[in-house]
Amino acid sequence: MKLRSYLLLANTISIAFIIVLLLVFFQYMLVTREQLIWLGLATVVAGIVSAVLFFLLIRPLEASVRRVGEGAGRIAAGELEARVDRTGLAEFRLLADQFNQMGTSLEQSFRQVKAAESAQRELVANMAHDLRTPLASMQSYAEALEDGVIEDDATYRRYLATIRSETVRLSELIQDLFELSTLDRRTDDQVEKVPAVLEDVLLELHPRFSIGLDAKELQLRVRLPERSLRIHMLARHLQRILQNLIENAIRYSPHNGMIVIAAEELADGVIRVSVADEGAGIAEAERERIFERFYRTDRSRSREGGGAGIGLSIAKLLVEQYGGRIGVEQAEGQGSRFWFTVNEAQGNQ
Repeated sequence: MKLRSYLLLANTISIAFIIVLLLVFFQYMLVTREQLIWLGLATVVAGIVSAVLFFLLIRPLEASVRRVGEGAGRIAAGELEARVDRTGLAEFRLLADQFNQMGTSLEQSFRQVKAAESAQRELVANMAHDLRTPLASMQSYAEALEDGVIEDDATYRRYLATIRSETVRLSELIQDLFELSTLDRRTDDQVEKVPAVLEDVLLELHPRFSIGLDAKELQLRVRLPERSLRIHMLARHLQRILQNLIENAIRYSPHNGMIVIAAEELADGVIRVSVADEGAGIAEAERERIFERFYRTDRSRSREGGGAGIGLSIAKLLVEQYGGRIGVEQAEGQGSRFWFTVNEAQGNQ
């Protein structure tokens, strides 16, 4: 039964109750016949007026309820952007606000679920490729060695070296995935905050990149303040961040290019570290996504083009767990400048 019917029924029962009381009063001679007639007519007229007012006043209430119901039906049908007009009585305006807020939350949640599903599909596709490529290479070289088609010692050793390099590549990919999952589960309270010395970390990292720098005949310049910078971060975590950024710079730098590592002191004890290259640069539309897992600007997936797309994600997680920020910008002239901020260690930390 509709709300209008309930109200009209209640109005009719009230009129009937009043008329019954009048008849009882007349029965016991509490009112005269003339008074009974006039009071009865007044009751009926009042009832009719009340019914008309009920009918007129209930219409906006029904309209408000209908709008909310239609909005709920549209959302149930998959139209998550559906909203209801904020009109009517104050209570219904409040209901409309709450309904619209619910719709916005549902829409955002749905988009997040769709984005997660898309990311999962992309992750599986990327992982399948990144694991299949070295495995296929190892298999082909191993089969060639097993079949005995390699006769000269130099080629034999080259095949073995290729198998070993692909094994190392697989190991590094698995290690990156393991570290990424470990960082996801770590909370801020679990992050150790033992200071690292920036120049010591860079000196320790340099030998790891000498081969890559020499292969492309790259110049490496380091610009640091005169005083020693003690970073509010574990040395191994600072190494991993810088390693990922420098590897990225070497990978995308042209031959005979230059890589510049710089550090500067900002206000409130914040240190900004940057790694700049002279590569092709990154389109502005991709700068926000470059730190997503498995995202690569090079969609060709060539061996020369880049790694698995995990290194920058690891760097971002590490920086943010120490309360810093990380980003990328256009370098002077051409190329990209990756930067991150971190707090300077205070006292005896």
